[in-house]
Amino acid sequence: MTEQRTDPFRWTFAGGSSPNAPHVAAMTWRDGLFVHWPVDPDALRPHVPGQLTLETRDGHAWVGVLPFVLTNVGIRGTPSIARLAFGELNVRTYVRYQGDPGLFFFSIDVGNSLVATAVGRATRLPVYDATIRVGATEEKHVTFTSDRQQTARDGPARFAATYRPDGEVFTAEPDTLAYWLTARRRFYAPSARGVLAGEIAHDPWPLQPAAVTIHENTMFEANDLPRPTGDPVVHYADDLSMTGSIPRRLRGK
Repeated sequence: MTEQRTDPFRWTFAGGSSPNAPHVAAMTWRDGLFVHWPVDPDALRPHVPGQLTLETRDGHAWVGVLPFVLTNVGIRGTPSIARLAFGELNVRTYVRYQGDPGLFFFSIDVGNSLVATAVGRATRLPVYDATIRVGATEEKHVTFTSDRQQTARDGPARFAATYRPDGEVFTAEPDTLAYWLTARRRFYAPSARGVLAGEIAHDPWPLQPAAVTIHENTMFEANDLPRPTGDPVVHYADDLSMTGSIPRRLRGK
């Protein structure tokens, strides 16, 4: 794997706010989709913890809904028989903490109850157990459904889409919107006890244009988020190996 520490979306924390953390987990992303909607930043800002600064691009905040499959999930160096595979659905936005860019997750739906419980306890992230079904043809026509029953007050959290790559693979160039939306390697999980951060490492995303039909999406309502102000920007990405770090508490200034 190649990582360059000069990339501002990867490793360097301003002011030495985070030490390097060992990457103990390994996994492979497959059959993934990035769907990003522009959102009014003034309407979204109250939904982001005060320790974080909401980032904008082209005058918009952006909320991403990402359906994908993780395979070969496990501790680095363990045999394949000890690895897991499951579908996942993320809802996220783009933030900074003490000047460093990263992700803030509104929800993470996982199609494995044991993994959902373990990851939620270890990271403070809003991880939920959901029923996720994924089907994919050899031509990478993907059918993805995620269904999480919430309380009657919150309503169901459902997402259903069919999608496929619709163009050549490319690597997003710095300063482009595609790079800004996809090139982040860090998440922040604030709480009253401080801010945790975790990191992933991988080669650049093998992005492709995508053809997408969204059949149902209640993820904005389920997370009590403002509605989008425009059409989504979509990218397909398939088959990318990555590693994940142990979450670490960041030092405040």
